[in-house]
Amino acid sequence: MQSICIYCGSAAGTDPAFLDEAVRAGTLIAEQGLTLVYGGGRVGLMGTVADAALAAGGKVVGVMPADLVSQEIGHTGLTELHVVNSMHERKWKMAELADGFLCLPGGPGTFEEIFEQWTWALLGFHAKPCGFVNVNGYYEPMRALVQNMADHGFTTQQYADMLVYADTTAAALDAFRAYVPPPPKWNRAPVEQRY
Repeated sequence: MQSICIYCGSAAGTDPAFLDEAVRAGTLIAEQGLTLVYGGGRVGLMGTVADAALAAGGKVVGVMPADLVSQEIGHTGLTELHVVNSMHERKWKMAELADGFLCLPGGPGTFEEIFEQWTWALLGFHAKPCGFVNVNGYYEPMRALVQNMADHGFTTQQYADMLVYADTTAAALDAFRAYVPPPPKWNRAPVEQRY
């Protein structure tokens, strides 16, 4: 594992623990020699995790659509900033660059991004881990929703269980290193990474 994609809020949220974990996450990713891949923003938890990784000497790669960069939301101090044409292209590029996908607390964009990667993983389009830093139980309602999907037959338990939940970024990264993907949903042969 060489790079981690972090999805998180473009706001800081109401709990100071969210900001604290963003600082810890960026610092730890840098200290472990991993590249941080993220949405390229300078605001909210996004900016905080990037700033922390940079301050710890890490490599930080952002990916952002041109229209958001033009609104001055883009971070100007990154190791690399890929400017793309659309949100779809952004997600594709982030997926190509990352070896795993980890959510800190966030809003609808964060949920949309991780659910897409989870879907791609269960279909076998990639074999990369997906997970959540469950700061102060933030993701408990979502974990219950995913279990509800399995309980009602809209996914199987093995695909609900493939999502990692951890209280800290450190624990999540340890779980990512031990991750073994389940077989893809529609066939038994792993699929080459394709997006």
